[in-house]
This record gives sequence, structure tokens and C-alpha cells, in this order.
Amino acid sequence: MTSIDIKDLTKEYGTTRAVDTLTFSVRPGRVTGFLGPNGAGKSTTMRLVLGLDRPTSGTATVGGRPYAALQDPLRHVGALLDAQAAHGSRTARNHLLALAVGNRLPVGRVDEVLDEAGLTSVGSKRIKTFSLGMRQRLGIAAALLGDPGIVLLDEPSNGLDPEGIIWIRELMRRLAREGRTVLVSSHLMNETATFADHLVVLGRGRLLADTPMPEFIEGHSRARVRVRTTDPDRLRGVLSGKGHVLGEAGEGRWTVDGATAEEIGAIAAGAGIPLLELADEQASLEQAYLALTADATQFTAAAPTSHQEA
Repeated sequence: MTSIDIKDLTKEYGTTRAVDTLTFSVRPGRVTGFLGPNGAGKSTTMRLVLGLDRPTSGTATVGGRPYAALQDPLRHVGALLDAQAAHGSRTARNHLLALAVGNRLPVGRVDEVLDEAGLTSVGSKRIKTFSLGMRQRLGIAAALLGDPGIVLLDEPSNGLDPEGIIWIRELMRRLAREGRTVLVSSHLMNETATFADHLVVLGRGRLLADTPMPEFIEGHSRARVRVRTTDPDRLRGVLSGKGHVLGEAGEGRWTVDGATAEEIGAIAAGAGIPLLELADEQASLEQAYLALTADATQFTAAAPTSHQEA
């Protein structure tokens, strides 16, 4: 099976424990979002999976074996960790050609992945002339070069324009539909919500969540209803008698915390109060993520203070 399996993984740098007894698996056929605050251990974990660092204890395997034990590893695992790593004096095509030859891959794959990444027209240009978004595309092309069953991407949307973001989103979904294992680290919550099926969340090196996306959001949401009515004063009074508070949300809309649309609709109908809008609200991925990681964030900005001149 082309899965990533982390078992009791720990990595210490001196007195700092960057990864702390992690255990989770990344399964094929879905896109797994890998989330966590700065310093949570995401990049360290990915480096341990790829054999770029050695664990202090525990194991990280791909397809049941350590990465270092794989023959022709690019045929099994493709990764983008740093889009700036490619040698700037090489052309895009020669960069990919060197990878192909060094890993005994068909050289025909070079033009195939250049085309898939939208870089065919600039394949003969030197990488140092590339924008960050173009370097990201080249890094993704390199990750796909061996047609691997496992793909790891660290911040793949970084530097991409809107068209590029849509492209990488659809690419990740397609790879998962093909039965591949896709692990994507990102700080962009709204973007992650558009492609991830499953979430693994770290905080201070520890596992905070390993769950499907809908369950994660539901588990960190509080019931809330959005409502619009022609008679808010009357609705407020009726709801107050039932233990609910009608709060203003702006633009003629109101909210009721700790209730469902079914409950509020029944109360309004019983009192004959017309409703123009009634809907359950669910927390966004960003809201759910912030609720979970509030105590696991290593770096936080101080609240702004106002200074009054004398």
C-alpha cells in the first residue's frame, strides 16, 4: 500500500523537541491537509519522512519501508519542500533531465511534466529568471517526474497566481482520485478547505487532530443560526421567552447562538412571525483551526494598543 506511516516519531535538536511521539497515517485516495502553527513540527516531520533528517526515536515509512531503503525513490515518492532549491543557472528542462537521468527515469517524462506544469514555453529559460510562482510549478513538475504513488507538497500554492492556485488544487484532487497518497502542508486555511478530504493537525510537535475535514469543522463549531425577519423586535421577545438571545449580525440579519434552524423556525412559526431567511451557520476551517490551536501557537502577535498624544 502507498501510505505514509508515522509511529512514535520523535526528533530533538539539542534541548528542543521539534516532533514529540507522533503517530498517524496518511492514506491513499484522498488529499490530507497537514496543518499547524509555525514551529509545530510539520516541516521537520516531512523531512523525517523523506530521510533528510534522522529521528531521535520512532519510525517514518513510505509504502512500508524507510525512504532510504527505496530503490529508484522518485518512482515511489515525489516531494516539493523548497521551490528555491533548484540550481538557478540550469534551464528548467535540464534541471528535470538531470533528475530523470540520475534516477533512471524515461527522459520523455521531462516534456510531459513540463507540459503538465504549464512550463513548456519556458523550458529553455534559466531558473534564476523564474518568478516564485514559476519555481513552484517547476518544483511540482519535479515531484511528478517519477509518476509516484506518494506526493508530499509543502506550501504548494506559495507564489502562484489565481490560475495557478486553481491548477494545483485540481491537480491534487486528480492525484487522489487516481489512488495516490497526497500530503499537503499549508498555512492557507481557506485554500486548504477547497481541496483537503482529511486533516492532520500538529501543535508544538504533538498530534492535535487526525480526522476527516467535515468532522474536524463540526467538532470545533458551536451551533449558530442566521435569520432575517420583518419583525425583529417581536422575534427577540419570543426567543427570549425560550431562553435564546437574538444578536445583530448586520445588514438586516440576526444570529442565534446555541440553536439550530429547525428550532428557531419552529418557534417563529408557532408565533406567526415571518422569516425571510433562516440557515444554520458552520464555522469555517480557519475558525475551527484557530479554536483548536489557540494554546499550541508558539508565536503570537500582541494585541494593538492605542497611544493618545498629550
